[in-house]
Amino acid sequence: MTLKRLLMATTAFALLGTIAAPAMAQTTLRLVSKDLLTTNPDDVKEIEAIEAALKAQGTDVDIQIVDLPGSSYADALGVMLLSGDIPDIMYFQGGDQKMAEQGILEDLNPWIEKSAHIKDALWPHNVDRLANYPYLLYVYPPRAPQPVIRQDWLDKLGMEPPTTVEGYEALFQAIHDGDLDGDGTAGNTLGLTGYGTTAELDSVFNQAFGVTGTWMKNADGAWVNSRVTDAEKAKIEFYAGLAAKDLFDKEFVTNTWDVKEDKFYTGKAGVIFGSSPEVIDIYTGKMRQAHPGEEIDLALLPAPSGPGGQGLAAVDVSKESRGWAISSLSENKEAAFAVLDFMASKEGQDIDRMGFEGVHHNTDASGAVTYTDQISTWYARFFNAANWTSPTPLLSPTAQQALDNLKSDFTPDNAFVWPADYAADVDATEQVYRSWVAKFITGEASFDQWDQFVSEYNAAGGSRMAEYAATVLK
Repeated sequence: MTLKRLLMATTAFALLGTIAAPAMAQTTLRLVSKDLLTTNPDDVKEIEAIEAALKAQGTDVDIQIVDLPGSSYADALGVMLLSGDIPDIMYFQGGDQKMAEQGILEDLNPWIEKSAHIKDALWPHNVDRLANYPYLLYVYPPRAPQPVIRQDWLDKLGMEPPTTVEGYEALFQAIHDGDLDGDGTAGNTLGLTGYGTTAELDSVFNQAFGVTGTWMKNADGAWVNSRVTDAEKAKIEFYAGLAAKDLFDKEFVTNTWDVKEDKFYTGKAGVIFGSSPEVIDIYTGKMRQAHPGEEIDLALLPAPSGPGGQGLAAVDVSKESRGWAISSLSENKEAAFAVLDFMASKEGQDIDRMGFEGVHHNTDASGAVTYTDQISTWYARFFNAANWTSPTPLLSPTAQQALDNLKSDFTPDNAFVWPADYAADVDATEQVYRSWVAKFITGEASFDQWDQFVSEYNAAGGSRMAEYAATVLK
């Protein structure tokens, strides 16, 4: 057969195939995400709702959930991918950079540029992170913990929310000295509790002490990590001063998140940090459960002003630390992206954010939506789009204010993605920093040893990292 006849025959068969094929061919997509499981009826029901909505729009997909254990998700996902089993759509919570370096992850920027919905749903930090690292998509507000206190406690104290560092210390002292929990004993309540590290406190105190970014210039004009600056020292001295007066929880290092929360609910601590607006509302619900019959509300406390201005800490925009990716090896990349793009649309967000009709919300004959108590157990599996508006308030006024702060206080950090051969330095310096901070705050180390900390930090990789930073930063 001549080449011409072969091409004609091929075209004829293609036409026959087109005529005989159904109007809409179904595409199978494999999707893996942390805590998205075939054994969870809500997960399965949401995926089915997404499939139905996409089919109505002309995209017929069969989304198959890949089950992985939540407790060791990042490791399990890495093992699966390295074995050659690579789903079309993947949620990463670490381990993505290694896969991106091996060319397994799709560059999402060209897809987002021509998207119908995602490009309008991005938060400002998403745009910056995608420009720096185009493989992960996590359409959520930045995580910037903000402090809250029981409104009735604040009212009993007769104090306005603090706007300065000194005002915060005065508030913590008043909480400590008062008998706000009504147990008949004053002086036994912590002003503030936390867990693990001081990252929560840093969210509101960094700017107040002049810690304006990950990298700052020293007196000689050289770039140094902010953790070895005088501004950082002043901030840690403030934390240590609070702890010395029993205003800040010295047990923060050994506290877990649930221990931290319990101290707040039981009145052992007056102020707690919520990692997101939604978490602040969860705190409100749990506080009311702990005190039945009391209509308790939480008040949001603002970031204090200081040398760096007033606002939340600068947001790392070097890359997403978690998020959605598409396999560069997938034969169905267009359909895979269509799923993510749909989840950023109003219809997709309604499914992902509002839960199920008759369970998590109800709609009356006029179209008005009301949420049921079950909405407190619902969570978005995909996105929290910046441009989505709930048909009725989904957040409390306090949580909404926290969300508004995330929008108005956004300042990009100057952190960047480290090359792989700096991983050991990053880990080592982090361990040195956290260890010394804990010792400073608990009183195990004095601030006369600050230079010793700086030397140890630099020896652990800080100096090498600063040399590289000087080649990256302008």
